[in-house]
Amino acid sequence: MILVTGATGNVGGEVVRALVRAGQPARALVRARTELPEHAVEQAVGDLDEPGSLDAALDGVRGVFLLPGYRDMPGLLDRFRRAGVERVVLLSSLAAVSKDTRNAVSQYMIASETAVRESGLAWTFLRPNAFMSNTLRWLPQLRTGDVVADAFGDVPIASVDPYDIAAVAVRALLDPGHEGRAYPLSGPERLLPAQRVAVLADVLGRELRFHALTDEEARADMTGRVPEEYIRAFFSFYSDGTLDESQIYPTVEEVTGTPPRTFRQWALAHRTAFTLCR
Repeated sequence: MILVTGATGNVGGEVVRALVRAGQPARALVRARTELPEHAVEQAVGDLDEPGSLDAALDGVRGVFLLPGYRDMPGLLDRFRRAGVERVVLLSSLAAVSKDTRNAVSQYMIASETAVRESGLAWTFLRPNAFMSNTLRWLPQLRTGDVVADAFGDVPIASVDPYDIAAVAVRALLDPGHEGRAYPLSGPERLLPAQRVAVLADVLGRELRFHALTDEEARADMTGRVPEEYIRAFFSFYSDGTLDESQIYPTVEEVTGTPPRTFRQWALAHRTAFTLCR
């Protein structure tokens, strides 16, 4: 049995679907029972910030797809180990490569990887570039007009489809040979935000335009919506250039045997979410 945390999210949901396609038993960890697209998937209620709530969720589990950043990662992983879990695939980030623990994102990624590494469990780290699904944050703007305004307009990113992250995760959970590996993941192309908007416009048949926010405008836009420590982290990554997500990695195809999906493929697969905007 594989336990999937974040099962209602972009990546965790794809992991559940990939396990179902592979005919593997999966259990979705949820805070409260909900309706999942995969009706046959077992659900277990629990809170990763409260390891004592996980006994039923961990029953019979041998592998866990784990998100980072919980309150007591060492205690959580100890609970996994004592329950009989054998391996963990951690969704981490390239930010974990940084040694600057003053950066809030790097700090919790480093702490999460350290806890997993020291847990005594077999582990694999996934370190993806930014997700293609981050494009969904443009939905409110697209409901009201044809201009997408966003920060860091001059930063190219080889973003990765959560579908491909999940495909790698499932192979790491089910197959031998992935223990002790840290996999950088990317899509097959680096695109500026304006180029992603152009692809989306073509897929949707709309005249969309991109407006690059200045750093001052971007800070003002994030303030009140995003914690200040994360605003500083994002500006460190993308304005100061401390994180390079423009790199294209062969990992997805090496691990799964299939090339990673393009942004156009992601947009076509999620076109319905955007067509509901107009």
